Amino acid sequence: MPKMTFVKPNGDRLEVEAPLGVSILEIAQQNGLDLEGACEGSLACSTCHIIVDAEDFDRLMDATEDEEDMLDLAYGLTATSRLGCQILMSEELDGLIVSLPTKSNNMML
Repeated sequence: MPKMTFVKPNGDRLEVEAPLGVSILEIAQQNGLDLEGACEGSLACSTCHIIVDAEDFDRLMDATEDEEDMLDLAYGLTATSRLGCQILMSEELDGLIVSLPTKSNNMML
């Protein structure tokens, strides 16, 4: 099974198994990480904002225009920011490293 690593805001790293076809948001939540996903992955918020390691970023499919619009609302946006609900784990992403931001903007409250 593919693996991926989450880097927590405090710098701690957590390597986890990453089932194929499961979103980064779901993988984070299944492993007890604080990645909100207020819209439950429906691409209506930015609370599952993650920062993809620069060396891994080119392995991802390009973000859709809708995802880019939601990313504009994300706290601490970077050049390698993505929404965790929009990235599904695949064999090609084995070893992916993502960082969790220190906080998020929840516009759904």
